[in-house]
Amino acid sequence: MTLTELRYIVAVARERHFGHAAEACHVSQPTLSVAVKKLEDELGVTLFERNRGEVSVTPVGERVVAQAQRTLEAAEGVLTAAREGQDQLSGPLRVGAIFTIAPYLMPHLIPALRASAPHMPLVIEENYTARLAERLKHGELDVIVISLPFDEPGIVTLPLYDEPFVAVLPAGHPWSEREELGLTEMASENLLLLGAGHCFRDQVLELCPNCHRTVTSDHSIQRTVEGSSLETIRHMVASGMGVTILPCTAAGADRYAQRLLTLRRFRPPVPSRRVALAWRVSFPRPKAIEAVRQAILDADLTCVEPIKP
Repeated sequence: MTLTELRYIVAVARERHFGHAAEACHVSQPTLSVAVKKLEDELGVTLFERNRGEVSVTPVGERVVAQAQRTLEAAEGVLTAAREGQDQLSGPLRVGAIFTIAPYLMPHLIPALRASAPHMPLVIEENYTARLAERLKHGELDVIVISLPFDEPGIVTLPLYDEPFVAVLPAGHPWSEREELGLTEMASENLLLLGAGHCFRDQVLELCPNCHRTVTSDHSIQRTVEGSSLETIRHMVASGMGVTILPCTAAGADRYAQRLLTLRRFRPPVPSRRVALAWRVSFPRPKAIEAVRQAILDADLTCVEPIKP
């Protein structure tokens, strides 16, 4: 039994496909398949049921894969322990962030970290919360930036800042004459939101249940918005297609936004989200986490309210 074989079975369990698992492990499919079969023969059990086009994990396979994951993490811990005397701020840090945070946070975070931790380059991934959580638990990411609530076994979270939501209107919209808006008023307009799967969409609809009727009443708009980024929605608002609700960091203060968009605050209680870091309890580089936290708190995110520990 080798660590490589353990990595292979963890990959197959995650991907539910031998070909995709081989791609993830950067080996050929025959190489991976032979290694997995060899391990099954050595253990005397069947780990995977192989059907045409799909793979399922057997009950004993679930237990073996879980133990394999723990073993791989322990092995990583051994390597880290061997570097205990070395700088925790040296070497790449794998950082994930949800789609509605990464484009607006990373331009501030990266230069701040380059100044405070020049030997710790970031490997950055944008994804949905569920996918980031899965990759974090499997040790494929070191730390992620998400929006609370977020509750996963074996994962620590640390709140960073509260970010208010704002209304974004086309320039010249009648509401532009007002200083503040009511959140529920947005349901009376052609409201553009992200598609299903984005936690920000869920947060908006939870705060404004009536907004859901607006989203689903015109299927052509729902199809247009579904799967889009906040930037795409911002462009659609600028073109006059409707209004939207955005986190304040995504609303934009650039010349484009100033000419074609109008931003308005909401009346209290102001809707907002709490942004946090999340990492595994067992992650062996706490100084790297602290460096990321401090860099974010030092970033010039003028519209957010930092949370001091």
